[in-house]
Amino acid sequence: MNTPAPHTPARHSSRSGLPERQGLYDPAFEHDACGVAFVVDMHGRQSHDMVLKGLQCLYNLDHRGATGAEVNTGDGAGMLTQIPDSFFRAVCDFELPDAGTYAVGMAFLPVDDPDSAAASIDKIAGEENLTVLGWRAVPTDPSTLGQFALDAMPVFRQVFLAGAEGPLQGLELERATFVVRKRIEHEVGVYFPSLSGRTLVYKGMLTCDQLPVVFPDLLDERYESALALVHSRFSTNTFPSWPLAHPYRVIAHNGEINTVMGNRNWMRAREGSFASDLFGESLERAFPIMTPDASDTASFDEALELLHLAGRDLPHAVLMMIPEAWENHETISDAKRDFYQFHATLMEPWDGPASIAFTDGTVIGAVLDRNGLRPSRYWVTDDGLVVMASEVGVLDIDQSTVVQKGRL
Repeated sequence: MNTPAPHTPARHSSRSGLPERQGLYDPAFEHDACGVAFVVDMHGRQSHDMVLKGLQCLYNLDHRGATGAEVNTGDGAGMLTQIPDSFFRAVCDFELPDAGTYAVGMAFLPVDDPDSAAASIDKIAGEENLTVLGWRAVPTDPSTLGQFALDAMPVFRQVFLAGAEGPLQGLELERATFVVRKRIEHEVGVYFPSLSGRTLVYKGMLTCDQLPVVFPDLLDERYESALALVHSRFSTNTFPSWPLAHPYRVIAHNGEINTVMGNRNWMRAREGSFASDLFGESLERAFPIMTPDASDTASFDEALELLHLAGRDLPHAVLMMIPEAWENHETISDAKRDFYQFHATLMEPWDGPASIAFTDGTVIGAVLDRNGLRPSRYWVTDDGLVVMASEVGVLDIDQSTVVQKGRL
């Protein structure tokens, strides 16, 4: 029987890095059970200390992750931060425009011909009226990685993009880079953990302690952020891969989406009627929105990202996808009931058990699905630090400074 042993990496597509069907394994049945946490300064003060706090949370979630037969081949670990503008101005050998008017993409390029893939990316960016400011080779140290992780490891480069016909910023820049990224995925087969003017993701087929070793950018004192979202992956009935580590573009996830096949089918069925004045004709060039071989979390992220970029704020879009159990809730407010009732005509619930942490680089939050089986805890301190995690104890906090705590 041609069935891979548990926690042995499946065969990966040479283009996308996503696992392919083999034996009894089918990526359509991917689910996760993991550890997730975020830290944020409510006052928006960027610091390297916030990045280090995020890494400490990640280290303390190591038991939530998993390894293969090789203890140095992890199921996945990663971190999402804000764009570290000062850091990039110090390390890039090309000029950057004003902060917020350029996007950074972390590219997983193919080992066999990264330059050809980069040239194709440059071409697509130009066709979408974006100019390539430059490429940066991401410093890496793979010395701690197991052979399975090394065999699947891509080439890491960061591409910097800006508007070709004048400055783009905010959601206008995000929509442009969204279309570029989707076209790159479909036409070139290159995976981008992030391509954004707001956030940046470092992740991979790693254990928690390997993340800052493999990506030493995260330990550079010039790398600053006001928030950090981290994730330690336990891939349960799935295989690890570099692209399937979390965080994704706007979320990190603890649990699984059990309704994902129906959710994907509804998204595909409606794609022919998708329209947005904010995207215009460019939206069609991003189709298909849902990646066929993606995990349940990746599919959720793709749907949420589209709802957000099409004009809804991120919390609004999250509650469309993960509503409360509102129908028989006797004490729910009329305003909330009306919100959920209206959106029930537009979107079916993505049911877990799931705890979803989400961010657009400015707003950060978390939500528990209506099954309630993946509760998370949060703490707020008197100096504006907020910590949210899938369990207590991810960060050593002086309890005398805690002004609020609770659970989702």
